[in-house]
Amino acid sequence: MALAARVICWMNDVKFYNMIKLQVIGNLGKDCTTNNVNGRTVMNFNVAHTERFKDAQGIQQERTTWVECAYWSDRTAVAPYLKKGTQVYVEGTPEVRTYAKNDGTTAASLTLRVMNVQLLGSRPENASGGYQSGGYNNSGSQPMSQGAGVGADATDDLPF
Repeated sequence: MALAARVICWMNDVKFYNMIKLQVIGNLGKDCTTNNVNGRTVMNFNVAHTERFKDAQGIQQERTTWVECAYWSDRTAVAPYLKKGTQVYVEGTPEVRTYAKNDGTTAASLTLRVMNVQLLGSRPENASGGYQSGGYNNSGSQPMSQGAGVGADATDDLPF
């Protein structure tokens, strides 16, 4: 009985924090833009995550979710590599925003306040499928692999 009372007292001292974290792997829909807002730097880009599944009739279906990303950081060295078609991993805090469409109906969009972005690969310039590996880890560590994702010659010369 005394042990149970100690456990309950210990649990009362533990603080729990709320957290929602979203992780997305997908392809950039357009090139990244960098802006200065109130003296702070923000990189904006969007990521498309496509899920493939079979419906109840067994027919192959695709569902694409677009995520608008805002990366508030002075680490803008990655921005030139965030090009349309590049496969990335992003994680951060999600927000759902509602807005009125032109026809008067209400729609919603998913936005992400990015905490981490990593390049996973890019489409070859002259091919429609497949990806080259290579990447950037926002924490400042070295590239994730020694492939040619950002460019075969540039992998060793990356400024981050």
